[in-house]
Amino acid sequence: MLQHWAQRHLPQQAQTVSNMRASEFIAEGEKVGRLSKTKSFATVGLHKFSNVADRAYVLNRVMMAVASTDGVTPPDIDGESWAGRNDIAAPYTPEEADMLKLAYKAVGTDFHDLNKDDLRSQELPSTGTASPVKAFRGYPR
Repeated sequence: MLQHWAQRHLPQQAQTVSNMRASEFIAEGEKVGRLSKTKSFATVGLHKFSNVADRAYVLNRVMMAVASTDGVTPPDIDGESWAGRNDIAAPYTPEEADMLKLAYKAVGTDFHDLNKDDLRSQELPSTGTASPVKAFRGYPR
């Protein structure tokens, strides 16, 4: 198809069509886990980092830390969130909570119910009664 189009639209000198192999543009190949020297010439600024415990989680935390800094000021971010290296599921209904509990049992994984079967969404008692902003002259509280 490409050769047919080239014959009609390109000058004779430009009609040579080469077939590119995937290994020429994808950094995979002979040496598992290694970037070849030839392919490294086409890249700039590569950083390779890992954490054997949970690579996706560490990548997420690193990218959050990157977004929190200007390259001079160290980011003010915890190394681990409240969820830590755990997966989180958030059922909205009692039926969904029951479905999750059966699924955990079927898969053989432990779980910890952080809200102790309480699925109600509630505001803090201070919502609407106490302002986090200090009152100023002419604006009664």
